[in-house]
Amino acid sequence: MPDPIDLGRPTEGDVLDLISDDHRRFERLLAQLRDTTQDRDAVRRAFADALIAHGEAEEELVYPVLRKKATEIGQDEVEHGHEEHAEGNQALLHVLELKGTDTQAFDDAVEKLSNLIAHHIAEEEITIISPARESVGERVRADLGAKWAARRNELIDRGCGSVDNVRRIVAEADREGLLSDD
Repeated sequence: MPDPIDLGRPTEGDVLDLISDDHRRFERLLAQLRDTTQDRDAVRRAFADALIAHGEAEEELVYPVLRKKATEIGQDEVEHGHEEHAEGNQALLHVLELKGTDTQAFDDAVEKLSNLIAHHIAEEEITIISPARESVGERVRADLGAKWAARRNELIDRGCGSVDNVRRIVAEADREGLLSDD
């Protein structure tokens, strides 16, 4: 039996470090998802749980606090973060809905997902995480880290990356106007 895929189980820490750690984990999982020698179905299920848990906990707990505490982080940055999460979730749904993992369609869908996630990570680290490091106190970041980690882990335990849940999240984002028509 192959080793289980490490999704991390943080319980505490600076929320900005925990989010950055997850970003590095996403990059590793996406590399595994592109690797045809991996169990790509297991990797996509693990990636789905990690990505959905990360984004849901971030939007629910982190963005609102950082928006209030860091004057450099405007409503535009937060809204753009929500839109990029929605686009990534939509691309993830496409990857999850594909039947096989050994097709050109799968490779193309993974490439699109990888590009969206890489763009979001870079932008979020520049426009949200970096300014928050300078203007949000360590105690607030530590308190937020414990809350974010607990919520993230709870969502993973619930199987939040299931295709049905991702469909629900994408449909909700579409109703909210977070997804473009293309």
